Amino acid sequence: MTDAWHGIAEEFLHLYPAGRRVLAVAGAHAERSRTAADALASALVAAGHEVERSHSADGDEQTLRTDVVAAFRSGPKADRVLVVSGPAALLSPKARGMWNFTLWQLAGDEPPHSVASALVDLTDPAHPIRRTADYCALPASFGA
Repeated sequence: MTDAWHGIAEEFLHLYPAGRRVLAVAGAHAERSRTAADALASALVAAGHEVERSHSADGDEQTLRTDVVAAFRSGPKADRVLVVSGPAALLSPKARGMWNFTLWQLAGDEPPHSVASALVDLTDPAHPIRRTADYCALPASFGA
């Protein structure tokens, strides 16, 4: 596990230390999001938290809301994390309210998403790099 995943897990757990927490890992490539979400889930488990994983190939908001997130929130165990991976649609205006925390993974010159809680560059998947972006000077429509 790398420092990038450990740092993001630490930040997420600082902001959301307990309860049923839902985290989305999205990007331009849904399969790359799956790999990133698996690494982040491993970091959360290493930090002592119970994690469930789900992946959506198409990011259908209604299916995720009813079949994945609602089922998770109504489950018997109260203190756990659901990590959902998928395409950019996970951060669509309708879907983004489902998540406590969002991670946008990108590679190379791919643009970041302005609503993501965290950005990770996976140009070299073995060495992910946490990126930051200053969106203050950008128009509101950038990355949405």
